[in-house]
Amino acid sequence: MPRTKKASPKAPVAKPEKQKRQSATQPIEKQSTREQLSSIIKSARDLMRKDAGLSGDLDRLPQLSWVLFLKCYDDMEQRREEEVPLSGQKYRSVIPRPFRWRDWASDPDHGQTGPELIDFINGQLLPRLRDLSGSDEKAVIAALFRETYNRMLSGYLLRDLINLINSVHFQSKDEIFTLSHLYESMLKEMRDAAGDSGEFYTPRPVVRFMVERVSPKLGESVLDPACGTGGFLVEAFDYLHRQRKKSADEDVLQNKTLHGIEKKPMPYLLGTMNLILHGIEAPNIRRTNALEKPLKEIGEDDRYDIIVTNPPFGGEEEAGIQLNFPEATRTSETALLFLQFIMRSLKPKGRCAVVVPNGTLFGDGVSAKVKAKMLTEFNLHTIVRLPNGVFAPYTSIPTNLLFFDRTGPTTDIWYYEQPMPDGRKNYSKTKPLQFEEFAECASWWDKREENERAWKVAASNVLKIDDAGNIVSVNLDVKNPNVLDDFVHLPPEQLAADILKKEHRIAEIMAEIQDVLKAKQ
Repeated sequence: MPRTKKASPKAPVAKPEKQKRQSATQPIEKQSTREQLSSIIKSARDLMRKDAGLSGDLDRLPQLSWVLFLKCYDDMEQRREEEVPLSGQKYRSVIPRPFRWRDWASDPDHGQTGPELIDFINGQLLPRLRDLSGSDEKAVIAALFRETYNRMLSGYLLRDLINLINSVHFQSKDEIFTLSHLYESMLKEMRDAAGDSGEFYTPRPVVRFMVERVSPKLGESVLDPACGTGGFLVEAFDYLHRQRKKSADEDVLQNKTLHGIEKKPMPYLLGTMNLILHGIEAPNIRRTNALEKPLKEIGEDDRYDIIVTNPPFGGEEEAGIQLNFPEATRTSETALLFLQFIMRSLKPKGRCAVVVPNGTLFGDGVSAKVKAKMLTEFNLHTIVRLPNGVFAPYTSIPTNLLFFDRTGPTTDIWYYEQPMPDGRKNYSKTKPLQFEEFAECASWWDKREENERAWKVAASNVLKIDDAGNIVSVNLDVKNPNVLDDFVHLPPEQLAADILKKEHRIAEIMAEIQDVLKAKQ
C-alpha cells in the first residue's frame, strides 16, 4: 500500500479538519487511568457526532467497535510475535500486510487521510478482511467483517478517530480491563437507545445471578444461543476465570469452553468486541440463526453442558425456520422454539437457566406440549418469578427464570418470588435492579424451605394428562400460596394499584388469546 503525505493545508476542507485533529489528539499522550481512557472514548464519540454518515449511537458504536477491534487485534498479534521466538517458532500474522493496523493506521502524521483514506478502507481494507480464509481465526475475522461497513463520510474525521484509538494500548491488562468497563457502559447506552427496536437486553445483575446458579465448572462447555452483545458469555468467563490453577486451564477456557450464536450482524460485532475486551482472544461466536438446523439433526457433537440465555420473545420466526421443528410443536413464537432447541442441545446431566415471558408459563397448545416435554424428560427444579419492570424500558411483560437440568423427569418445582425493594414501586433507568437484591434468594437456594417468598409444587399438580395419555393442561403459572390478598385492609391507593395491575394482566391475556385465534384462521 503506497504511503501518502497529509492533505495540503491549503485545501478548503483539510485545513479546519487538521486543526480539529490537533485539538482532538492533544490530551491523550499518557494513557494509564480510567479518566484518561474515558476522555479518549468521549472525544471519539464527540468527534463521530460531526460526521454526516452517523445518525446516532446505533451507528456510532458499531463504527467505533470495528476500529477498536483492529487496533486491539494488532496489539494482540504483536504480543504473540514477541512471545513466539521464545519457543523457536515464527509467528505468521492472521491479518496480512498491508492491512494490519500498524501498516496503515498507526502513523498520525503521515498516514492516509481524507478521500484517500475512505477509498482505502471501503475499497481495499474491508473487502480484504471479508475474504480472509485458511484458518479458524481468519474465518472468525471474515465473518465479523462480512456485514461490517464504514459509515463515516469524512476521511479527515475518520483519521482523527483513528489517531484517538491509536493512543489506546491493548498491551496493558489494566488498560484493557478499564476499557472493557467503559465499553460496557456504552453498550448499555446503546441498549437504551434501542428500546423500541424489539431488542430485549438482560440486566447484568440477572445475568450474574443466572450464571452463578448454574455454577459452570472449568472443562464444561457453555452456550448462549442468542448471545447478543455477549453478556452471559462475559459473566461465565469471569466466573470460570477464578477456577484456573495451571497454564493448561487457560487454553481450555480460551478455546474450548465458551460458545455463542447470534443472528443479527450488529450485536454479533458488538458481542465479539465485548468478549475480546474482557480477555477472550478469539471469541467463538457464530453469526447465524441458532434455529436454522432441523431439531432432529442436532446430535451429540452439538450439545453443551451449560446453556444460559435470554432468547428473544414476542417475535415471530419465518415459516422456513418453523419447518425445522416437529409438526406438533411448530409455532412462530420464538420463546417456544428456543426452549425446544435448548432442550435438544443440552447434554445428559447438563444444566440450563433461561428467561421466559409470563405467557409461556400458562400458555396452552404448542406451549403446553413443550412444557410437558420439559417436565417429563427434564428436571425443572426452580422458577424464579421476577418483579415487574426488570426489563424496562424495553418491555413491561412479566418475566421468569427457569432453571432445569437433564437428570430425569421433574418431581417437584420450587418457586421463588423475587420481591421489589421496600419502598419501590418500579425500576427505572436511573434506579435499575441491583445484584444485591438476589442475596436472599441465593442464600435460600442450597437450603430450601418454604417461606413467604418460596413454595414447592408437585409436578403432577401442574401437568394434567387424561386416561388416554393426552395433555389436558400444563400451567406453571402458580401463584404464591403464602401471600393472601386482604382487600378489606388494603389502603385505597394500594387497592387501586392492584386492580389496575390485574386489568393490565387481563388485557395481556386477551391479546394473547386473539393472537392464537388469528393464527388458527
